[in-house]
Amino acid sequence: MTLEEVLIQKPTERAECAGKALEEVLVSAKDNDSLTVGVYECAKVMNLDPDSVSFCVLAMDEEFECDIALQIHFTLIQSFCFDNDISIVRVSDMQRLAEIVGDKTEQLEDAHCVLITNPAEGSWEDPALEKLHLFCEESRRLNDWVPEISLPER
Repeated sequence: MTLEEVLIQKPTERAECAGKALEEVLVSAKDNDSLTVGVYECAKVMNLDPDSVSFCVLAMDEEFECDIALQIHFTLIQSFCFDNDISIVRVSDMQRLAEIVGDKTEQLEDAHCVLITNPAEGSWEDPALEKLHLFCEESRRLNDWVPEISLPER
């Protein structure tokens, strides 16, 4: 999908397409062992190897909406992403995000931040990731620096 194709889509179509693309990318990154999950784990990766980070997802739900420490972490992560040209989005359904990135055997308690990284042996290509980067680029042009995406329901 080119930037021109993204531009002619209606906002609801763009958001729906971005939600499907995000789910595809997360599943693909999980299969390629290219996910980092958790605020502290993501901060470590960003600090040690920022060039390996390709995309960032921040998740918020009503339970943690008033968590000041989490909001501070989000602000710092967003700032880091902006400084390092890393595309970033928000999702409002942390439980759904945890379902996608977690194993069936484990319950993820901290899926507030998820990074998609390039594997050590080289980068992997994913058309859905390119769609997300285009979505983020267009959102920034509309002064929406951290766009919110809804993940598709199962």
